[in-house]
Amino acid sequence: MNSPKTGIYTASLTPFTASYEPEIPALISHVQWLLENGADGVALLGSTGEANSMTLDQRQAIIEQSTKKLPADRLLIGTGSCALQDAVRLTKVSIDAGVYAVLVLPPFYYKPQSDESIIRFYSELIASVNDSRLRIVFYNFPKFTGYNFDHNVIGKMKQRFGEIAAGIKDSSGNWENMSGVAQNVRDFMVYSGTETYLLETLLNGGAGCITATANLLATECQQVFQAWKNEQLEDAQQKQNKLTSLRKAFESYPFVSGLKSIFADQKDSNDWKHMMPPFDGLMKDQLHELKEKIKDLGLDLSKRLS
Repeated sequence: MNSPKTGIYTASLTPFTASYEPEIPALISHVQWLLENGADGVALLGSTGEANSMTLDQRQAIIEQSTKKLPADRLLIGTGSCALQDAVRLTKVSIDAGVYAVLVLPPFYYKPQSDESIIRFYSELIASVNDSRLRIVFYNFPKFTGYNFDHNVIGKMKQRFGEIAAGIKDSSGNWENMSGVAQNVRDFMVYSGTETYLLETLLNGGAGCITATANLLATECQQVFQAWKNEQLEDAQQKQNKLTSLRKAFESYPFVSGLKSIFADQKDSNDWKHMMPPFDGLMKDQLHELKEKIKDLGLDLSKRLS
């Protein structure tokens, strides 16, 4: 039985071919590299993975093929969809592949009408999947979904769904919201969607982070986590300060564009040059600026991505 764990999850990028097909062998290699370089787990098919620009068949193929090569207990699969039956289908595929922990966005085109409409969506999903091994990490991203999970609705779902309601990835950027869930909902994993709040999340009873920039910064995230775990709080805060500065270097650009441009530049590989529209690579001057910021903050890209 695998459930979400404490620590550092990388929200993985997805490499594509020039014809916008997932490059699954390259994705598997990338996830293996992440797990060897600081990530406790990897979230596939999230926002950073461009999942909502893929077809249902592409997402299913990634789940089925990647799980044959990767450790199921270290994966978190994004199965959210505007269409309930698509979310059900992908969640069943994930469970059949041995990954019971899924990251599920609420419906994000027709905005949720109320807390009860959100609870109804997840109730229908859980009833249709009908598997007690299911563990849902709710995905809070109000910038895109128009809905914010606060501790009141999370508390109701925890009470109703029990162990199946396992945690939340909070990408709201609202610390009060994150800490409110961590402090008010028992036996529930709270992950910050940005490593900027990693140490604060841990100090307030949270589980860690699930973050895009850990594609490049998983090592630095893990250093903060280990310092916290070993109760070296002064060291943890120093490492957090550096980590926060590195994270902020990326925030002037779309994360997919910035990260893929860095990987394509450093690895000279076609695997990272292709992005689903509307994403596009950084302009040369933007890429140079980002690389200089990272260098000035003490991260040697040539060593990290060699």
